[in-house]
Amino acid sequence: MRPPLILETERLRLAPLIEADAERLFPMMSDAAVMAHWDIAEVDDPDLVAAIVKSQVEDMGAGKAIYWSMRTLDQGEFLGICDLSEIDAWHKRAEVGFMLDRKAWGQGYAHEAMQAVLAQAAAMGLRRLAARTHLGNRRSDALLEKLGFVEEGLLRGFVERDGERRDCRLFGLLL
Repeated sequence: MRPPLILETERLRLAPLIEADAERLFPMMSDAAVMAHWDIAEVDDPDLVAAIVKSQVEDMGAGKAIYWSMRTLDQGEFLGICDLSEIDAWHKRAEVGFMLDRKAWGQGYAHEAMQAVLAQAAAMGLRRLAARTHLGNRRSDALLEKLGFVEEGLLRGFVERDGERRDCRLFGLLL
């Protein structure tokens, strides 16, 4: 596996996540609409977001994941994050994920960023990618399908959130 790289697309620059990005991520993670289909509810504690980002940076250092901050090329505006996580070099597989600020929804940024992430995954020698969405997250389902992912199953009661069990869809892509 190669170290995290800076990836550029037509409109975006994906740079490895750093701990200072927590302050830019906090407004997204405190937005109920952004967090509606995540494993955890919106976060009202910036220290918790800082701890999450610190853990993600540590995972990158251990070669377990690559987390990228997503910024516009022209103005450097922070739009969200995307990742390759649960990297398994032996089996050449990983999981992908993305979170986009609500102000950037519907503009093709997540698709553009994830195309770069998929290309990076292939360049790293990964051969299978997985993704998981909460049932009802039609926007993410559609994005994954547009990227070539295929729905592989339903994970019943996979996540406990807000006192209830949530089902998740599992998607896969062979590279």
